[in-house]
Amino acid sequence: MLKRLTSLTVSLVLVMSMLAACGSDNKNGGNTATNETNTGEKQVTINMFTAAPEYTEAFNAYIKEYAKVKPNVKINLEIMQADYNTVLKSKISSGNTPDVFQTTAGGDIDNFAEYSADLTNEPLAAVMTDIVKTNMTSSDGRILGLPVKGNLMSMIVNMDLLEEAGITSIPATTAEMEDAIAKLEAKGITPFANAYKEWWVWKHVFQHFVNTAAEDANITPQELVNQFIAGTTTFQEHSVLYNNFFSFIDTTVEHGTTKPLERDSNAQVGDFATGQAAFMIGKGAWDEEGIKKITPDFNLQIAGYPVSDKAEQAMITTGADAALRISKDSPVVAETIEFFNWLYTSDYGKSWFSEVAKVIPPIKDAPLPDLDMTKQMEEILKTGQSGELSVNYSLDTFHQKFGEIMQSYIGANKSKDNVVEEIQQAWTQFGAAK
Repeated sequence: MLKRLTSLTVSLVLVMSMLAACGSDNKNGGNTATNETNTGEKQVTINMFTAAPEYTEAFNAYIKEYAKVKPNVKINLEIMQADYNTVLKSKISSGNTPDVFQTTAGGDIDNFAEYSADLTNEPLAAVMTDIVKTNMTSSDGRILGLPVKGNLMSMIVNMDLLEEAGITSIPATTAEMEDAIAKLEAKGITPFANAYKEWWVWKHVFQHFVNTAAEDANITPQELVNQFIAGTTTFQEHSVLYNNFFSFIDTTVEHGTTKPLERDSNAQVGDFATGQAAFMIGKGAWDEEGIKKITPDFNLQIAGYPVSDKAEQAMITTGADAALRISKDSPVVAETIEFFNWLYTSDYGKSWFSEVAKVIPPIKDAPLPDLDMTKQMEEILKTGQSGELSVNYSLDTFHQKFGEIMQSYIGANKSKDNVVEEIQQAWTQFGAAK
């Protein structure tokens, strides 16, 4: 999952200069593997290009730690958010594929298969959790990605504001949400903090409704998504999508923070953390640290979206939606694989996910981070279920177009039926690798 915290490119260059005598053909970012250190080890440079600025400090930490393990390996980390997909494709088409690059999981595993090293038999693959391993596996059974993190996506709730409004439980049905909105607004509390300037928040909301539509149709979310990609089903055949989803979006706009198309992720987190809204949507576990930096004692709770009149269909969503890929044609492919094997199997790596990055570890036998949201997730999953990351079954090219279409919808530029038709066309055109 992409999370844009800034529209500026963040470039962390950990090596001050490249030796002009490097034997490079300028592919794969101009890597070199020809110089030697004073100890006789080959000096290599790994170029890493990602779209996760929220983990800049965490990535920097493991790069610094690895320098102690392998002093001959230098890692250039370039992080950007705006237009990441466009820039990545430009790098690849020009023959400058980064040694490490980020894509979404699921469908994009196949989409970038021809550029990706096969990790199936590597130690890092053996330690992935089963659900994460599935998200990294191509249609022909190869593991072609490694997870940035495990993920949790849910509605995030300010429990103090609910208590102030006399709401005793988090709304789990559409009727309960209507009642909660009335009680909140009677106390002068804005119900929803939105970030509709971001295209990616839309897919995080939408997938909860996709999961429910699949359940109602008695098929899997992947089967339903595949039907939309094939053009063999429509929104109108699934009331949860045609009615409930759009009704929910209309509700969040009508009863949300002002100027929703001008509110980005940072603004949304700030609105929510300062008590300006009771529910934060389109987001997930990665936001807790940002909330707590603003309000350390923030009383938050995670919950599924009220997608229907059935409380049991309000489920959180878990899985892995972002993958790192190692270029199979990189001149330092062996050294790059060795680096990530170290990260995913070492004692430092196990602690890095929970203690440094503070994310849900995508590997076995690693502790969960000391965060409220992950603790609540663990408790929920002891007795309940989570929904699938159905965003994984469509390419991010579709999700970006979907977000843009929905932005036009709430900008009052298009009717619902026009929007539905455009989304269905985009799903067919962009939903899967061609």
